[in-house]
Amino acid sequence: MTGDEIARPRSGSVGGVPFVALPPTAVDSPPAEGLIVAWHAFDPPRTEAAMAAALPMTSVPVWRVYLGLRLPGDVADRDYVRLLGGTVERAAAELPECVAALRALLGCGDGAIGLVGHGEGALIALLALAERRVEVSAAALLAPVSSPTRAVAAREQRLGPYPWDAETRAVAARLEIAGRAAEVVRQDPRVLLVSGGTDLLVPTSEVMSLRDLLADAGLTTAEAATFRMGHALADAPGLEPRPPVAAAVSVDGALTDWFRKHYATTPYQDDLALAAGVG
Repeated sequence: MTGDEIARPRSGSVGGVPFVALPPTAVDSPPAEGLIVAWHAFDPPRTEAAMAAALPMTSVPVWRVYLGLRLPGDVADRDYVRLLGGTVERAAAELPECVAALRALLGCGDGAIGLVGHGEGALIALLALAERRVEVSAAALLAPVSSPTRAVAAREQRLGPYPWDAETRAVAARLEIAGRAAEVVRQDPRVLLVSGGTDLLVPTSEVMSLRDLLADAGLTTAEAATFRMGHALADAPGLEPRPPVAAAVSVDGALTDWFRKHYATTPYQDDLALAAGVG
């Protein structure tokens, strides 16, 4: 790949999965081998392009690739648990093929794989770790949906009772990370968990419980940061790329600082990025 190609964002699809890829353009660190794969949530930002705009991680010296979940336009009207199960299990299963195709397309070598997920996208990352779909060295989980049952309970506060049945209960049980913590930590990746202090869908207490769960299961490095924000990282409807909102700027700074420690070969200081307290 030429220098011009390395410096140019890419978009397209691999194996039918749409993506936006941002190149390694850090001015103070040479491009490194490796790849960060990110998934958006069901809430804003709700597409790969919108998430790339919200969380570009510009100073991280590897390709950052944002994969689309191909959500239906009427997400709010769909059965949440059925949509969740079908979407996250498909996305986790697609990861190995996507990574192989992206490595060939972007010429990013066989370096360390990092994962980023927001909301339901974080559940994909957790499933990928549990099922050891690819070798992962670091994962950042933003307001992670780790329990479909609790996610439904939170949504019931504004949408009313959810009509559980035998099928959806089975899906929820299958996706409960509490029962798969030992599988999630087998690769012992570095993990960063980010929560919003005013997030009503995935409250900080739930994110801290997940951190403790993973640590108790044997995870060596489980860091956490809490920001003054709700669940969304973009304004509604969150389908198109837009200038990042304040919450996204804070989270992007934290992700950038954290992943640079993993990938960069030169020192990088950005104390503001983790002012909310990673650790």
